[in-house]
Amino acid sequence: MENVTNVIEMRHIVKDFNGFKANDDINLVLRHGEILALLGENGAGKSTLMSILSGLLAPTAGEILVRGHQVDVKNPTIAKNLGIGMVHQHFMLMDSFTVLENIILGHETTKGPKLDLKKARTQIDELSKRYGLNVDPNKRVGDITVAQQQRVEILKVLYRGADILIFDEPTAVLTPQEITEFIKILKELAKEGKSIILITHKLEEIKRAADRVTVIRAGKSVGTFKVADVTDNNLAELMVGRHVNMRLTKPAVELGKTILNVTNLQVKNKQGIVALKGLSFNLRGGEILGVAGIDGNGQDELVEAITGLQHVNAGKIMVNGRDLTNQKVRKITQGGVAHIPADRQKYGLILPFSIADNLALQNYYQKPFSRHHILHHDVINQHAQQLVKKFDIRTTGINLPVSDLSGGNQQKVIIARELDRDSNLIIAFQPTRGLDVGAIEYIHKQLLEERAKGRAILLISYELDEIMQLSDRIIVLHDGNISGEVKPEETSDEELGLLMTGVKKEGTALA
Repeated sequence: MENVTNVIEMRHIVKDFNGFKANDDINLVLRHGEILALLGENGAGKSTLMSILSGLLAPTAGEILVRGHQVDVKNPTIAKNLGIGMVHQHFMLMDSFTVLENIILGHETTKGPKLDLKKARTQIDELSKRYGLNVDPNKRVGDITVAQQQRVEILKVLYRGADILIFDEPTAVLTPQEITEFIKILKELAKEGKSIILITHKLEEIKRAADRVTVIRAGKSVGTFKVADVTDNNLAELMVGRHVNMRLTKPAVELGKTILNVTNLQVKNKQGIVALKGLSFNLRGGEILGVAGIDGNGQDELVEAITGLQHVNAGKIMVNGRDLTNQKVRKITQGGVAHIPADRQKYGLILPFSIADNLALQNYYQKPFSRHHILHHDVINQHAQQLVKKFDIRTTGINLPVSDLSGGNQQKVIIARELDRDSNLIIAFQPTRGLDVGAIEYIHKQLLEERAKGRAILLISYELDEIMQLSDRIIVLHDGNISGEVKPEETSDEELGLLMTGVKKEGTALA
């Protein structure tokens, strides 16, 4: 019988937040050199449990053993000294610092009294090459893509010498090719003897990457299973406690008039380089147009141009027959545009504000939420109660700061606010990022209901399965141009992958 060494044992962990038990008697065991998936719904307590292990939170009860010895992980420094490193779902990076500065921050390499940046850069270059985490160490973090920022977070943990690695939703912003590469990296790390906890909602990812899976539901342990012994449907039901429909039924909808018309759009990125090079497409009511592509090929600039967050250098954006090119954000939202942004914390929410106030952010200055510039908090609260119930936002109260919600429930707040506004055009950028299968099923159903109402939906997603299931048409972006337009029923993941790398479909003219 093989000798299995437990590097982590979390026994009977309880975390009580003023009477609410986020973790209620949870047990978890991580073995040496294995990849353990941690699965649970949004708000099930996964991130709380891992925050306890990484020293960010203290447990109310229970004990932690690291390599057989009981420890008190009072703070992240103790966790770091124990070899525990965590890559959080929402990155902990300084936008104004370079990649190099972010990686070495708090763990500086010195030569006498001075920073030894040359040595640090050499170490980072070696780690980058070894694990395929290519990112320019001299770039400002605020100027690189979300996927590149994630690589910085991984490099930061490896640079600190961690051999117990915790990843919280690590592939939420990665393309299929990047996910394959990332899983390869995980397996290499495990082969080298590093032990990995992978918090994820993606069942397919668990099957591809993990050895075992621990399932928690509503803060309690459901059990730990060998991945080879359970199906996707088993895992989905263990996670949410009910049957989950894994495939969408997409009824035929009669197309309406053109809602969005984009013509010869040229937009520069934040570095002043042309990111969109004359993009043209139309989107009609009752249609979901999927935008596929590897991150950094113009998706951010397209969404920001339509929603007024980025200046358009040339071309036109028409919404409902009105020219909204380079208009102010409020005029664009009033013109019938709803926006579900890719980065919920940066662009979708005001974190210190209450859930109720965040749900009223787009309309607070209008009746019935305010009159003569005075807010009607009773109306705002009543509106919030309705949306919390309708969109199943898991919270103990509408006056909690939205920062207290799990990532998935924060996403539901944005989706509830934007879909409640009856906009003709819905820009949905990574709408299910970080959501569990039950929540994804619900959000997809909501988007299909909006489609049935005759709304036009522009869906930008790095989840090929989501693009294929929801879209009526798919355009693929490569290097700021459309490399192909396909119908989901007439294409495959392989063909989309080729188009994403710039191999054009025969007979497709560039826009």
